[in-house]
Amino acid sequence: MAHSALLRTFGKTWMKPLTLVALIAPFAFIAWQLFQVLSDPLSDAMGTDPVAYIHQFLGDTAIRILLITLAISPIRDITGWAPIALIRRRIGLAAFFYAGLHMIAYLWLDRGWDLGLLWEDMVVRTYIMLGMASLVLMVPLAVTSNNSMIRRLGRRAWDRLHWLIYPLAILAVAHNLLMVKIIYGDPLIHAAILALLLGWRVARWVIGKLRAPAAAA
Repeated sequence: MAHSALLRTFGKTWMKPLTLVALIAPFAFIAWQLFQVLSDPLSDAMGTDPVAYIHQFLGDTAIRILLITLAISPIRDITGWAPIALIRRRIGLAAFFYAGLHMIAYLWLDRGWDLGLLWEDMVVRTYIMLGMASLVLMVPLAVTSNNSMIRRLGRRAWDRLHWLIYPLAILAVAHNLLMVKIIYGDPLIHAAILALLLGWRVARWVIGKLRAPAAAA
């Protein structure tokens, strides 16, 4: 009983503000490191290639937060703790925020806002095209991640629209994998986590289908 009461109190009082702090932390961290580099050109806060460091940090952060978004439903269903679903949209918006920063950093620091160079990269480099496709699919999810849009679209249509999170997550992880010459480390871990989260959903759907005839009988 005490454990349940503690979880209820945490869900009502502390979960949302602590989630917000956790989502802001990566931005604060990269901003502080950038400040160090700008203040002292000899600083090694971002290694020998600050531009590459910024790209990787923002991209990895976006993917990891996206994977956390996908993990909310399994955590809720396995633990039975429903309040965790209240922070799913907030986490999803953070994933879009960091993905957008990742794109802006690339277009600004690498391509000097030259859209022609961006188009050339998309044509020549498959991973750029996959990353852009993932970001584009995130836009309608971000725009509709509010109660007003749920009422306007209707819950069923809104749920179907937000199924886009599955293909965009696959595209984002594929983008991450193809960026590296040798697949190992973080990109491989991201892919394994995504496979686990999608596999859990497929297994749950199959079990539900198998149970339906038995329940009808």
